[in-house]
Amino acid sequence: MTGALYFFDECDEMYRYPGGALVTPGRLRLRIKLHRNMTRGVRVAVYADGGEMQDSSLMPFDSETPANSGEMSSDGDNQIGGENQDGSEIEMSGGSDGTRELSMSFERVTGVYDLYCCELRFSKPGLYWYRFIIDSQDGEIAFPAYNEGALQVTAFTQSERTPDWIQGGIIYHIFVDRFKRGGKLRLRQDAVYRDDWGGTPHYKPNEEGLVLNNDFFGGDLYGILEKLPYLEKLGVTCIYLSPVFDAVSNHKYDTGDYMSIDEAFGGDEAFELLCAEALKRGIRIILDGVFNHVGADSRYFNKYGRYEAPGAWQGEHSQYYDWFEFYDGNKYNSWWGIELLPATNKSSEGFRDHICGENGVIAHWTKKGVAGWRLDVVDELPDIFLYPLCSAIKRENSGALIAGEVWEDASNKVAYGVRRRYFLGGQLDSVTNYPLKDAIITFVRDGDAPRLSAVVASLCQNYPDYVLNSLMNILGTHDTMRILTILGGTDFPQDKDSMENYSLDGQQLEKGKKSLKLAAMLQFTLPGVPCVYYGDEAGMEGCIDPFNRRCYPWGNEDAGLIEWYTALSALRKAHNCFKDGKFELVEAHAGLFAFTRGQEHDRILIAVNASSGDREIASEGFNFNLFRNAYTKKLIIRAGEAAVFAMR
Repeated sequence: MTGALYFFDECDEMYRYPGGALVTPGRLRLRIKLHRNMTRGVRVAVYADGGEMQDSSLMPFDSETPANSGEMSSDGDNQIGGENQDGSEIEMSGGSDGTRELSMSFERVTGVYDLYCCELRFSKPGLYWYRFIIDSQDGEIAFPAYNEGALQVTAFTQSERTPDWIQGGIIYHIFVDRFKRGGKLRLRQDAVYRDDWGGTPHYKPNEEGLVLNNDFFGGDLYGILEKLPYLEKLGVTCIYLSPVFDAVSNHKYDTGDYMSIDEAFGGDEAFELLCAEALKRGIRIILDGVFNHVGADSRYFNKYGRYEAPGAWQGEHSQYYDWFEFYDGNKYNSWWGIELLPATNKSSEGFRDHICGENGVIAHWTKKGVAGWRLDVVDELPDIFLYPLCSAIKRENSGALIAGEVWEDASNKVAYGVRRRYFLGGQLDSVTNYPLKDAIITFVRDGDAPRLSAVVASLCQNYPDYVLNSLMNILGTHDTMRILTILGGTDFPQDKDSMENYSLDGQQLEKGKKSLKLAAMLQFTLPGVPCVYYGDEAGMEGCIDPFNRRCYPWGNEDAGLIEWYTALSALRKAHNCFKDGKFELVEAHAGLFAFTRGQEHDRILIAVNASSGDREIASEGFNFNLFRNAYTKKLIIRAGEAAVFAMR
């Protein structure tokens, strides 16, 4: 970030140290360069998110100043102050909005610029913001400008740690009904069974205008069990299952009974066997925790009278009545207005106890072998429910993974008018990395390296390291178009009748596969954990739901793509830098994105060239091309290819 008057780069530790989210208690040093002949000084303005900077002190930087010379926190006695080394008071001012300002200290001359510095100490976790107020010859200039938003500091506690087993691994996301049949079909009387594995899922509404999602192809947990050798060879260390609890639909997001695995998927016996056998191969199982809503046809709501015991629909005498919110007689809150999915009342003690209690859902399935949870629509789970939920998960297994479905920057997410506290303690270990997905797609398709660079820099700055290294790095999910379709296609259809028959032609398919290799390289090597949606590695195509949920093409996989994914997996396994190694940008320009992972001499350089011409990188010390298994004098990256270099 530069101008004629100043220079500041929050990604450069010369100007902001340390980089990234800050462990509390901890210190943050800020520096900024000001043009000597055009400026007279600078102040830094800091405020805590949602309130005043209380019990806080800002200290100008001085190498002799004691480390404990000042504090900042988001609560306390509202005392601001501090002293310079000579005992004089620091000149500070406070605004009516809770902002605290400090005149930064001159440090040294550097060319035509003067370098100014200050040091802040943060004592408690929270979200903080800062900007510089530059005193120029033409008046005060705010950087960033007031209409651009301030710069963020995420302060967190060191006690928050993600389980080690997820970092450096690979997650594989399975939509159970469409992955693999495991022997005989297990029939449900309320289901439509398909004998055309690979056919188009039903998508048209019935006479009442409802899409029932009740056609089953027969994929089950026994089928996954049969394919564990394949997943192990692919390098998978964690299987993320779409919902598996008893439910009417094929997607199971309409939970019928939290305490029972759906018989169509093999029941409890199949689930326990899968957990046990997967663990023998170093693969853990995490479940999709859908606690924001249940099915109307569930034992809890029982709208259609399937269960003998009364559900909430039967009236106030039901033990489940206060699990839901009724109004105007028999109307009730539902997820996005879909009446098949009644929304749960997270304030209900009965509901919270059923999920989080000592004999609740979390405890029950942890004992059966669950290693973690991906929390569906976590933005819709208020803190009054999310805190006890996450506490219950860690109580039952301190090494469990808690990942949340969030589509934006989760460090500063505002949902339903409330700033979420996902990373400030007691909540999430990880989130779905949709911002990175979108940036990778834009880079691979359009060559927009600066956008990808900005997104990665933002993640590295805003997310605590334990989250950053555990992010679910996705390219596609059950909620998005297949990544191969996105990268290869154009003019995507807007109606589902057209989507049903949409597929890539030969030229588009080749383009898509070439682009997918570049995207997967970034997915596997940038900070976080790759989360592969089943079949992406096999070349599956499809528009949005349900066409992105077709059956895995056993016997018709794309061998070249599977070989590429397997090679990327081997790369991650061979180098610890992909577990928690530092990210450093090398180049992001004109379709080339290059970076290193690791520390000092134990580093790997990754370069992805999405442009139409060959590119050369000048980076000293990297002399061995890992994928070509050969030494090289020049780091040449061919057009439309990726390369990985090491120091030998």
